[in-house]
Amino acid sequence: MTTVERAAHLDAPPAEVWGVLADFAAISSWAPNVDHSCLLTHQADGVGAVRRIQSGRITLVETVTVWEHERAIGYTIDGLPPRIRSVINTWRLSPSGSGTAVRLTSEVDAGPRPPQQLLARAVGRRLARASDQMLTGLAVRVAGVAGRSAATGSAP
Repeated sequence: MTTVERAAHLDAPPAEVWGVLADFAAISSWAPNVDHSCLLTHQADGVGAVRRIQSGRITLVETVTVWEHERAIGYTIDGLPPRIRSVINTWRLSPSGSGTAVRLTSEVDAGPRPPQQLLARAVGRRLARASDQMLTGLAVRVAGVAGRSAATGSAP
């Protein structure tokens, strides 16, 4: 298994960051590497919610497996090459000063043999780039939410 971790500090409280991440169907509104996203279940949040995302010519299905209010959201990713056994993304939030520390961990399992591990590392590198883009997009979105809240005097 290959594990890739990316982290960022966002200048917004965990509740605001969670509000963006918890809108599970809306990832395409803030992640620059996601062209389209929609729910595949009537359930919009919590463990069991499923979304479909389109990124270029790649279509993925993501199923929520971890849902800890304002702390963590994790999901499996299906639709990658068939030699990949599993991919799991987990977002973790923790208060940090007046903002939020965000950690995005991707776990890729392609199997135990050296060629499989090589494939997992290659997929991990691609996921790391995607994670960097998502963290940047999340930071921009959260800054916009915080800016609108301050300007209107309302909660996001």
